[in-house]
Amino acid sequence: MGQERSLLSLLAQREFGVTGFAAILSFLVAFGGAKAVTNLCAGIAADRFGRKPILVTGWLVGLPVPLLLMYAPSWGWVVAANVLLGVNQGLTWSTTVIMKVDLVGPRRRGLALGINEAAGYTSVAATAWLTGWIAERAGLRPVPFLVGLAYAVLALGLSTVFVKETIEHARLEQRIVGQGDQADNGRGHVLAVLSQAGLVTNLNDAVAWGLFPLMWAAAGLTTSDIGFLAALYPATWGLGQTITGAWSDRIGRWPLIVSGMLIQAAGLGIMAASNSVVGWAVAAVLLGAGTAFVYPILIAAVAEVAPISRRATAIGRYRFWRDFGFAVGGLAIGLVADSGGLRQAIWTTAAITAMSGLLTWKAVNSKPFARTYRAESR
Repeated sequence: MGQERSLLSLLAQREFGVTGFAAILSFLVAFGGAKAVTNLCAGIAADRFGRKPILVTGWLVGLPVPLLLMYAPSWGWVVAANVLLGVNQGLTWSTTVIMKVDLVGPRRRGLALGINEAAGYTSVAATAWLTGWIAERAGLRPVPFLVGLAYAVLALGLSTVFVKETIEHARLEQRIVGQGDQADNGRGHVLAVLSQAGLVTNLNDAVAWGLFPLMWAAAGLTTSDIGFLAALYPATWGLGQTITGAWSDRIGRWPLIVSGMLIQAAGLGIMAASNSVVGWAVAAVLLGAGTAFVYPILIAAVAEVAPISRRATAIGRYRFWRDFGFAVGGLAIGLVADSGGLRQAIWTTAAITAMSGLLTWKAVNSKPFARTYRAESR
């Protein structure tokens, strides 16, 4: 994912001659749709067959992706590679999330998920910077994508040899807690609020992934500079999550979720209004900070509400809606960019994010919502 953040939009324009922002963002529609559906299937399969087989399968699916990106003869092949990338991410990232929830128990979910997401997005940031630096010296293809190939081979080996199954930890927790498969009791309403916040957060990520590099390139920035700016957002996001995840274990999930959505909206607004590297850097840091406030904490809240025996399924369902935001962002915001320009698309995304934050705040402060969440999370 890191190598794509700094290179793929540029590859569409410079090597394949793709015109139109919606057409360029077609790779995100393919990625988001495939990942969303796979998240749903991965959660169900992890409850039924265990976590490790799903993880290893995901890395087998991911092996061809860098090779396809290195040697794709047309843009259609790049889109197809992103379908495989979506399946890979849906299987592997879903299971790493579920396994960490299994391992830590109920009191440190925020910390565990913060560590998980920090590991992922710090790596995304480092790879975005590294591949941008390599591309400045060796061209967009094929050399930068060798980094992704090395990652896929290493991850498959680590997952196969060293990772242990964790489903028994979840079964032990269920025996200790004594939680059965209760009736819904309003749980669906809580999960719906969490899911819309997740969807909008990944809609923002789709815009950052697909449109920010094009705006910076149009301003005359070099590929190396674009790689640096592209790395700032996930770097802030990644590093911040170990702090915000643990913080949410102490003060609760909802204050951070609501404030995080509003901080993201502010970052997007500054990004749309700025015309300098400094302004864009500040905006990227703000967007990353807001995302760090919500990303691991939304999953922790889902894990609290879901019955333990169906927790993986519930996390998969939440991640379906969250990652559907990539597809929505790639399609809808791409069309806005085609009709009104890049900055208009980013302003529109900022407005949607602010509305999501206000909707979450209103829902959280309703008495039925508060009663349901407190009852289910105990």
